[in-house]
Amino acid sequence: MGKEFFVNPAERRLRAGFRLLLQAGLMVALVALLVLLLGLVAKAMGDLPGGEISVKNLNRLRSGASPYQLPFFLARLLGVGLSLFLAMRWLDRRPFADLGFRLDRVWWRDFSFGLFLGGLLMSGIFLAEWWAGWLKIVAVCYAPNDDFWMQLLALLGVYLCVGVYEEMLSRGYQLRVLAEGISGARVRARLALLVAWVLTSLVFGLGHGANPNATLLSCLGVAAAGLLLGLPYVLNGQLALPIGLHIAWNFFQGGVYGFPVSGWYLKVRILTVSQSGPVLWTGGTFGPEAGLLGLLACLVGAVLILGWFRLTRARKDVSLH
Repeated sequence: MGKEFFVNPAERRLRAGFRLLLQAGLMVALVALLVLLLGLVAKAMGDLPGGEISVKNLNRLRSGASPYQLPFFLARLLGVGLSLFLAMRWLDRRPFADLGFRLDRVWWRDFSFGLFLGGLLMSGIFLAEWWAGWLKIVAVCYAPNDDFWMQLLALLGVYLCVGVYEEMLSRGYQLRVLAEGISGARVRARLALLVAWVLTSLVFGLGHGANPNATLLSCLGVAAAGLLLGLPYVLNGQLALPIGLHIAWNFFQGGVYGFPVSGWYLKVRILTVSQSGPVLWTGGTFGPEAGLLGLLACLVGAVLILGWFRLTRARKDVSLH
């Protein structure tokens, strides 16, 4: 097995598959270390039941049962971001901004549209279920304690973290690097990009397979959402619209309308709803992403994204070099 098995001589760097594996290993190690440090702090402050550091207790931080919910996600954001920074610098040998952070006026305009679109699509799902008689509002501004607005603000911070680190990883790094690995003498760059888009979306869906109430249909539904989130990145190579869309989709889904977010029921929400109706359409206990309404929202979202790029003339295919 020669050196060329590991290194692309034309690019003078590791081949795409090895870069993906090393980044993933580094990310797991950094996130685990930061979460462990957070657990030690929580233990010292006595805020975990029994002061025990365990996977079960750390998962409570994620579910919103603890005031350490936001720091937990900040730790994940820091771990993922640091792993990507090091991978871009030492493995890919290009600036971190190439992930999709060209922070100019157009970037922020697309980010704002992504926020609007995420809220619009989830509002459409809510109104469709309400019109069909599949839900009714049973409470407003619910939180376990009295500090509702502070908890809601913390929830927004959580989904800001999720939107940033999941898009940096799935679209900004994995999609691009995988496309580079597929592209070659026999596969044109545009086709490689489309194949990588589909494959990373499937991985994104499977990555939610361990969530509560997950099923094969829910994984496919999240994969469809991954295709929607990847569409603007394929069109212009920037993460602005995917990040904005991801943040607003999750926040409106759980924090505003009280739906489960990929299987997770939130402790704080503006509306508390009682759902009925066919699970095939609503997604049931996993949330709209597992239902046909979620799929229809993804299709509508794709049309609106294409219209947005046509209107703003921002289309520019991702460069693989």
